[in-house]
Amino acid sequence: MVSGKANSSSRGSRTGRRARAPLDEAALGDLALAYAARFATTAARLEAYLARKIAERGLAEGAKVDVPALVERLVALGYVDDAAFARMRARALVQRGYGARRIAAALHHAGVAAPLRAAHSPGEAAARRAAVVMAKKRRLGPWASSALGDGSPSDPARARAAREKAVAAMLRAGHHPDHVRFILAASGEEEVAAWLGEVAQEEEGMGKAWLA
Repeated sequence: MVSGKANSSSRGSRTGRRARAPLDEAALGDLALAYAARFATTAARLEAYLARKIAERGLAEGAKVDVPALVERLVALGYVDDAAFARMRARALVQRGYGARRIAAALHHAGVAAPLRAAHSPGEAAARRAAVVMAKKRRLGPWASSALGDGSPSDPARARAAREKAVAAMLRAGHHPDHVRFILAASGEEEVAAWLGEVAQEEEGMGKAWLA
């Protein structure tokens, strides 16, 4: 529960703009609805947004607001859905070529609880596919434009440095070290395609939403 008095902030006078009116329960509820309608969000993000607005504008004299309760009402109404957010965000990151560790970090940053983060971690097929997407984007492994990809570098020191850089890039993108090693050592795109095929049927049989 948060209560407060009229806020006479001088911010408006410093910038030449009129200060926004302090918030009451109704105004805060309107802000919460507008935010949830405009952005895919989580309960934690919405609560943080409302706390920022209270810090910026203050509360009207005598106003009493319960921010967690307001957020819970929007959750109960379906305007805020952490599971839907996690599913959408995880799928988007996989499609962009990011691995499980980066996805978990992004969901954690958004305030998604650990059980939901685990539930929406990509399966093996999706994780392999994402690693291939990133390798293609970064021109690594079979898609490398340098000698790194052909197995016969003319300059071993340069090839070693390039490989270390490639490994670091893939690990930063959140990919499993085993996936990184396989892709960088693959002899060609056909070998990578066969590697993807090893687990595709298994995950399809599990009905994974990642394949949609």
